[in-house]
Amino acid sequence: MKSVKVIKVGGKVIGDDQKLDRFLKSFAAIKEPKVLIHGGGSIASDIGKRLDIKPQMIDGRRVTDAETLEVITMVYGGLVSKSIVAKLQALGVNAAGLSGADLNIIPAKKRDPEPVDFGWVGDVEDVNTNWLTQFLNADVTPVLAPLTHDGAGNMLNTNADTIASSVASALSDDFDTELMFCFEQPGVMNDKKLITEMNLLLYRHLRDSGIVTDGMIPKLDLGFEALKNGAKVSIRSFKDVAEPESGTTLVSN
Repeated sequence: MKSVKVIKVGGKVIGDDQKLDRFLKSFAAIKEPKVLIHGGGSIASDIGKRLDIKPQMIDGRRVTDAETLEVITMVYGGLVSKSIVAKLQALGVNAAGLSGADLNIIPAKKRDPEPVDFGWVGDVEDVNTNWLTQFLNADVTPVLAPLTHDGAGNMLNTNADTIASSVASALSDDFDTELMFCFEQPGVMNDKKLITEMNLLLYRHLRDSGIVTDGMIPKLDLGFEALKNGAKVSIRSFKDVAEPESGTTLVSN
């Protein structure tokens, strides 16, 4: 079975030119077919502030009202996406910047306003892999912005980790798929020590003990979901994206 790598890189790397350049050089060195999913929340917040649109957050999650939706659509689907594509072209990677609305790749449903109304936020309903597969077979690298659509003409802000997990799960039906979550840390840490391998029982223990907290919890939840659906999964530093064994590898119990 043909292999494919689905790689998500966090917004803090995207917002730092030096880190982004280092990541993209390593990403370009990967010979296998690959998909890149990017964040960009910090850039969207900065652009919004310039437009006098202040970010609204609830429990660390962005509230996407109509004005904010315009900002993130411009930033994620335009500025960030096309800047990454241009840099990849310079590195010899033939890339295409896409949102979930393009080619109906990721239809989603607007999140229920109860108990918390996050506005124009979407939960993934499906991933249509036909076009992604055609791109990959044509040696084109899809670059997916964290945007989906509701089928009724509306864009939706959707968590990039969720998109990465959903895409990896869907592609696992036809490819030997590896999902990598790349950010600033070496992987999942226990104090200052890297956890090189984690199963679901260890994860639950570390979560319940308060060792694994905050944004790492949804990342691991989504990682184990993709693992269950047939993908290989690791959480690693953006510096080590091209390394065969790096970071924290998720394994079955």
